[in-house]
Amino acid sequence: MGRTPFSEPYYFITLGFGALAGAIFFASLNLKLAGLFALGHSIAGALAGGIVAVEAYKWHQGVRTSTGLAFVAPLAARIAVGRIGCFFAGLPDYTYGTPTSLPWGVDFGDGIKRHPVQLYESAAMIAFLGAYIRGTACRSTLFLRNGFYVFVGWYGVQRFAWEFLKPYPRLFGPFTLFQILCVAMMAYSLVMIGRNREHYSSL
Repeated sequence: MGRTPFSEPYYFITLGFGALAGAIFFASLNLKLAGLFALGHSIAGALAGGIVAVEAYKWHQGVRTSTGLAFVAPLAARIAVGRIGCFFAGLPDYTYGTPTSLPWGVDFGDGIKRHPVQLYESAAMIAFLGAYIRGTACRSTLFLRNGFYVFVGWYGVQRFAWEFLKPYPRLFGPFTLFQILCVAMMAYSLVMIGRNREHYSSL
């Protein structure tokens, strides 16, 4: 049996460093744009950093197939649970939403009811996880061949939407730093799904 990326320790080392660097860089940059000078960590940044690092590693190793399928369910579950933790962390976590008059607005202690965007994202990822589990159980080629890319695309779409309900600084027009990052992830998803389709159609 040939060697796979999962049998190479450098694959996981590269993934770990890429995710860590992305998490700190994008979160800290977003805080700086908001006038808060501190180190932060971001799920979106970690995902983007991990993708860039792994794709560079795969290119160097000559790997042309997806290696992320095994991470899809754990990542979706981790994000769903992690966002619940962000919700309970309240205002210091800087992941709360903008003020709202909707009945489910949450007061995090400053007397202002806000969108619980952390729970919105958690629900979106739980919905994806359910669809993913069902799809893989039914042997869906979409999920079995492109599961990681579908996950990245879905994460980008739902995160892009919730960013409009966050008080983050706008970097380009009405868009935040993370929305621009999400557009890049959505583009990556579509490109890789298209490339995979060409790969399997030529077999």
